[in-house]
Amino acid sequence: MTGTPMMDAQTWSVGFRCLLLLALFGSTPSEGVETCEEVRKLFQWRVVGAVKGLPDSPRAGPDLQVCISKKPTCCTRKMEERYQIAARQDLQQVLQASSSTLKLLISRNAAVFQETLETLIKQAENYTSILFCNTYRYMALEAAASIQEFFTDVGLYLFGADVNSEEFVNRFFDSLFPLVYNHLINPDVTDSSLEYSECIRMARREVSPFGNIPKRVMGQMGRSLLPSRTFLQALNLGIEVINTTDHLHFSKECSKALLRMQYCPHCQGITVSKPCTGYCLNVVRGCLAHMAELNPHWHTYIRSLEELSDAMHGTYDLEHVLLNFHLLVDDAVMQAHLNGQNLLEQVNKICGRPVRIPTQSPRCSFDLSKEKPGMKFSGRNGEETLANRRKEFINSLRLYRSFYGDLADQLCVNELAAAEGLPCWNGEDVVKSYTQRVVGNGIKAQYGNPEVKVKGTDPVTNQIIDKLKHVIQLLQGKSPKPDKWELLQLGSGGGMVEQVSGDCDDEDGCGGSGSGEVKRTLKITDWITDDTNFSDVKQIHRPDHSSALDTTGAGCAAGTESVSLSLMMVLMLLPRL
Repeated sequence: MTGTPMMDAQTWSVGFRCLLLLALFGSTPSEGVETCEEVRKLFQWRVVGAVKGLPDSPRAGPDLQVCISKKPTCCTRKMEERYQIAARQDLQQVLQASSSTLKLLISRNAAVFQETLETLIKQAENYTSILFCNTYRYMALEAAASIQEFFTDVGLYLFGADVNSEEFVNRFFDSLFPLVYNHLINPDVTDSSLEYSECIRMARREVSPFGNIPKRVMGQMGRSLLPSRTFLQALNLGIEVINTTDHLHFSKECSKALLRMQYCPHCQGITVSKPCTGYCLNVVRGCLAHMAELNPHWHTYIRSLEELSDAMHGTYDLEHVLLNFHLLVDDAVMQAHLNGQNLLEQVNKICGRPVRIPTQSPRCSFDLSKEKPGMKFSGRNGEETLANRRKEFINSLRLYRSFYGDLADQLCVNELAAAEGLPCWNGEDVVKSYTQRVVGNGIKAQYGNPEVKVKGTDPVTNQIIDKLKHVIQLLQGKSPKPDKWELLQLGSGGGMVEQVSGDCDDEDGCGGSGSGEVKRTLKITDWITDDTNFSDVKQIHRPDHSSALDTTGAGCAAGTESVSLSLMMVLMLLPRL
């Protein structure tokens, strides 16, 4: 067929209208089609580029294996093979398009949660550095490395590294004790021997200078870090599940059925009509039978994520724990200081008396101007933002609980099948309706599927199901229950099993104890804003300390101190720092 491009376009338009009318009336286009030009054009467009050996007019097709018809055909065996590849690609593309919103939802939130946790860790590290800079300034520079190491370990644990929270909490308080001993218990002098400092460090667990605060920190870290770590791991697995199901390989039986449904009508010159809905469901449900087996596990996975998210509050709320960590450190240092004489005697028994030389410790030079913008949480907004993000994410994810069970139906209704009431392709001809039995979803339902034979199991799908079962066990096993939470904390140094009450207790810092510590329930995010003066904050937090918690940096350089007159008697007993 020859002519100008304009003529070709007109001819194509006329042919398109003719085919549409023929399809709508349910006639057999191939009987009246004298040319295969439209089929040739669509085939070349679909397979991208010119293809040799395409028939110009309908002819017998004895070599065809799938698109078999008694009528003349516009297809060859080579076209049939190429169409089969195209049919698989088409289904894979609609699968990926269908899951793209879900995949974006999970991946975007996983990235947001990780970034928020990184910001939270940095903020908590800064709070702890500020505490030492302004309150214990002569030990601040020496404590900097331990503080940084502690919060680095927190991040490593959260993001999946093989570290043990019990170990890094112990390591932090071990390294803190020599500093407290040298600067508060034996002020203004230090031992010149590294071996002596190491002896003090090793003695920490025996003499317990910080009371039960290290144990309390371990409990809080275990209860708050593990759920967040598991939550992130579960999100990453969700992305992996979608990536895998987006690229599943289809069986030969499925490929043939897809070819028959999508492109065999082209061989008869029917290029407009879509498959009947029931016919489409049988084909796609057969092709996705193994994928449908994911549905109950995917449903449980989302429900378990929801339960874990709902439980992440109070002592299980990582933000609360991290942003209040410096308060527990403050209590620990003060407790050691107040018990200094007893600790001095115990250390002398264990390590001997040091050979001491006077020293001048360098002052803190913590520079708040180097903080990254956007690091601060203002008021309760920081906590509410983190909690609300989880809530909004779970609410959106809940809409996809039956994603894999409804997938075939969604693809046929929204993408592949003809609209209700229109003539449609039934695998052999254009008809008014599909009359074969329509099977359900899943492998068991495929018995008697008239369009696709489903055999055996799919190892890739089985592997995904095993991974989902595993992460569901993690989510459910780590979720705090209303009455108690059995926590199995895993790490390189072994594990600890801890049962804790769902109610707040002394270990959570919510009530008094016989050890003399000051217990608090106040969250720093409850009342700190970007405009808050940290000098006022320090006085509200502990009006019994010798210096203000100052974030302006002036306290580090000038040594200005804010003293509560009502506690002068206490301060007289404390060495100036």
